[in-house]
Amino acid sequence: MRKVRTIEMQRLSVEEFREAEKLPLVVVLDDVRSMHNVGSVFRTADTFRVEAVYLCGITSTPPMAEIHKTALGAEDSVSWRYFETALDAVNQLKEDGYTVYSVEQVEHSTKLQYFQAEAACRYAVVFGNEVKGVHQDVVDASDGCLEIPQLGTKHSMNVSVTAGIVIFKFAEQLLL
Repeated sequence: MRKVRTIEMQRLSVEEFREAEKLPLVVVLDDVRSMHNVGSVFRTADTFRVEAVYLCGITSTPPMAEIHKTALGAEDSVSWRYFETALDAVNQLKEDGYTVYSVEQVEHSTKLQYFQAEAACRYAVVFGNEVKGVHQDVVDASDGCLEIPQLGTKHSMNVSVTAGIVIFKFAEQLLL
């Protein structure tokens, strides 16, 4: 097998990306501390043509060198907005007709492998702070919670890795 060269991949330009059909998904980052995690989420959001990324609270916003280091320019292609709190973002999303899921370990969460997205719906997923997770008021305001099963000794995963897994699940069901 021969590795495909970048020029052969026929990637979209930023302008083409903005016009392309999007995955009906908004990613909400609730007080994510690491700019590298923020950049990684932007890059994954670009990969799967996510509709937008909402940056909330202490989450840094572009332009920032540390975000760009992992986003590699995806912060320029993916639409984004800033909100003072993730609860403000969730309330706006619900008002706009989105079904909102927090990605958190809670009682009665839906394990990600059992989640079935509906083609007619628009979704938002909230990812929380690297230490404290999604704020409880945001969990309370969500339509439900998704949880990635974990089989090892740790009780959490890196937020950007978690986002990649969850975004892929939505893309797999709604776009691919």
